[in-house]
Amino acid sequence: MIDAASGPGCRRVRPSQEAALLGSATPRSSARRAAVAVVSAALLPPLLGATAPAAPPGGTARLQGAFAAAAAAYHVPRSVLLGVSYLQSRWDTHGGAPSVAGGYGPMHLTDVRTAMARAGAARGRPLSPPVGTAPDDSRLPARLTTLTRAAALTGIPARRLRTDPAANIAGGAALLAAAQRRLGRPLSAEPAAWYGAVAAFSGADDHASAVSYADDVFEVMREGERRVDDAGQTVALGAQPRLRPDTARPSRAGLHGPVTSGPNGTQCPRVLSCAWVPAPYERTGPDDYGNHDLGERPLSGSIRYIVVHDTEGRWDDVLRLVQDPTYVSWNYTVRSTDGQVAQHVRTEDVAWHAGNWYVNATSVGIEHEGFLAAPDAWYTEAMYRSSARLVRYLAARYHVPLDRQHVLGHDDVPGPTASSVPGMHTDPGPYWDWRHYFELLGRPFHRTASRRGGVVTILPDYTANRPAYTGCAAAGEPCAVHGSGEVRLYSRPDAASPLIGDIGLHPGGEDSTTDVNDLGSRVSTGQRYAVAGRRGGWTAIWYLGQKAWFRGPRGRRVAVDGSGLVVTPRPGRTNVPVYGRAYPEEKAYPAGVPVQPISPLPYRMPAGQRYVVGDEVPGEYFYATTYARDTHRVVTGEDRYYEIQFGHRVAFVRAADVRVVPSTAPVP
Repeated sequence: MIDAASGPGCRRVRPSQEAALLGSATPRSSARRAAVAVVSAALLPPLLGATAPAAPPGGTARLQGAFAAAAAAYHVPRSVLLGVSYLQSRWDTHGGAPSVAGGYGPMHLTDVRTAMARAGAARGRPLSPPVGTAPDDSRLPARLTTLTRAAALTGIPARRLRTDPAANIAGGAALLAAAQRRLGRPLSAEPAAWYGAVAAFSGADDHASAVSYADDVFEVMREGERRVDDAGQTVALGAQPRLRPDTARPSRAGLHGPVTSGPNGTQCPRVLSCAWVPAPYERTGPDDYGNHDLGERPLSGSIRYIVVHDTEGRWDDVLRLVQDPTYVSWNYTVRSTDGQVAQHVRTEDVAWHAGNWYVNATSVGIEHEGFLAAPDAWYTEAMYRSSARLVRYLAARYHVPLDRQHVLGHDDVPGPTASSVPGMHTDPGPYWDWRHYFELLGRPFHRTASRRGGVVTILPDYTANRPAYTGCAAAGEPCAVHGSGEVRLYSRPDAASPLIGDIGLHPGGEDSTTDVNDLGSRVSTGQRYAVAGRRGGWTAIWYLGQKAWFRGPRGRRVAVDGSGLVVTPRPGRTNVPVYGRAYPEEKAYPAGVPVQPISPLPYRMPAGQRYVVGDEVPGEYFYATTYARDTHRVVTGEDRYYEIQFGHRVAFVRAADVRVVPSTAPVP
């Protein structure tokens, strides 16, 4: 999440002061309210609680039949239509609710003006600017108005295209056929002839993004897919392993070349189109500067983590914010409609994005256009795929392991000090699909051991797993029912028992809640925990110094067994401290660099408990307090730390305090 609290009109402080980074650490719901004055209507989430679509008859095959009917009516190969829809929405209908980019239905037909207007109305507050002064379609990018064009081509009213999946699929077929005609191509029955039309359908602004999109569609067609969508319907696309598209046509679609402007280019894989939109490194006052620090990573300083954020704002407004030197920064932003990437801070430099200076200094931050507390404002497949390509590239370049203790959500980043814990960010939140994301990264989660392995990996079925949340639109109000990658924890193997408490998040002793921003009693897909016990269909794990219990909804499996290394307090220790940063010991600091306190978090690891090891790291501190680079230093100590999965967030323990042992199942 971008740092609304440090935006224009708010006091700025240097990143070397931990408080500067903590200024960004505002819970999602309050941060979104604070940001409205900064980003105006762009921060209003899309429509929630949309009217359910009027689905065509035909039982579980009705969506599959709608693809066949639209393909026949508009002379588009059915496999092309299914492949494009999979890239648009993975065949989900989302109950007629729009995506982050204002796209509707299985074909993700965009009508951003309607989506924004209804979002404001759904919350009882007017848009700013008012709807009457919002840009008309002629002033919006074509990628945001495809539903209007589909209505003109088909004669189907826009309302039906938004809410009726069959009509939406027909609209998508009409757009594909129109693109094929513009390229001077016949409406061929051969899927290979449609590569150019698919590239044009992407709505991308440039050749590289369009080609990448078309390549993905044809990969899906070659490999085939079968999936149960969010309405419970099975949709299938048969594999065509010998399919080889005619790739000569995108150049005739009026697309630009790759956007790679900037003095030194961008640091992206060649298959992505990356724009250079620099965050300014400049003075903002006599003793202040913004909005990042220059560095020499990995030659000096480490890159160990990649942090996934969501923007809580729309593309154009977010890009304006990152170019403000009084704001904060992050390394990349990924656009929702087509997955285009913008780079703002080079990876050797340190962006101010995570709310924890140690993590900032050792990570790359990637923002994704989206809203945490708008479950039906769904993240698009194009964005997931572009992000996964970028993360694979960064992970290979900097040797970052592709697991959930190195590819972190902003909500996995620990508070650096006890006082900072309640204000840490909670994005990308429970509606980010980590399971699918890691499949795209080529590192799917799966069972790796028997029940005797002593470790579980959280792995619910995203679509079927629908825990109740509150607080998306207003405090205490239920959120829209939606798929989620998170699982709730209880103090006993009983869903009527209290939720697990978090003394750091609730220092006054308040109970954990089901609020969408309350991480006190939740685990997330891909996170790994040591097993503390089993009872019936319940599993206990060690979590925040406590035994926490979970069970799949209606008995479904929500975790798989595994094994690995775990840490436990050394013999003779009743408990050991837990830290939010891995800083060096005092004697490691050279003259001129102030010693940073090694202050523990409000948690302890009791004797007998075990926590999964993510990494072993040295104490490290990046000293940067002035605009002049000649004062910057990277201090590395001799003390070692283990990064562990301690609660929802990761944490650190000193190697001298713990011993590392292989995981084993607990004794019954």
